[in-house]
Amino acid sequence: MSRKLAPLALALVAVLAAPAALAQSAGSWSVGLGAHNVDPKSDNGSLDTALGVVKLDVGANVRPTITAEYFVADNLGVEVIAALPFQHDIDVVGVGTVGSTKHLPPTVSLNYHFGAPDATVKPYVGAGVNYTWFFSEKTEGVLNGVDLSLKNSWGLAAQAGIDFAIGNGALRLNVRHIDIDTDVSLNGTKVGTASIDPLVYGVHYMMKF
Repeated sequence: MSRKLAPLALALVAVLAAPAALAQSAGSWSVGLGAHNVDPKSDNGSLDTALGVVKLDVGANVRPTITAEYFVADNLGVEVIAALPFQHDIDVVGVGTVGSTKHLPPTVSLNYHFGAPDATVKPYVGAGVNYTWFFSEKTEGVLNGVDLSLKNSWGLAAQAGIDFAIGNGALRLNVRHIDIDTDVSLNGTKVGTASIDPLVYGVHYMMKF
């Protein structure tokens, strides 16, 4: 390597090796790829069924997720999160699994990120709106053959997280709370409301554009 090219090569190596902040200035974008665990609260409500009044227990599930955030101002971004369908087992306490459902929970949030736009460690908070679309409901066990239907849900969502700069992006850890309440029908008759209201734990690798 020539003496003239050596300093340039060293400078390039230094730039690539140095930790780079995930810039969060007005007009920038970030996209995250990772996964979230949707963990419903422990008491999911009760239903008035042919078995009597029964208590529900909705199981947790992990799926790949993607986020996109556009910064309308320094540190202030509008974020959309999408996922592959989550699937949850539905148990009746004391009876066992009686069904399952899939859902998609797209959520739009307004996030505020603390610190300088190019800081290497940046916590943030956000709030927004969630729409949950339920589909592919199935029954089994004591409800086998019964038609189960869950109504789509609108609800508020809140989150907090932190970004750690890694290379030209960042590792993001966050937790969300989403208000998901769905009307439950069996054979076309409403029998109660399932309050899922999960905590949603996530990890993403964030890329800037």
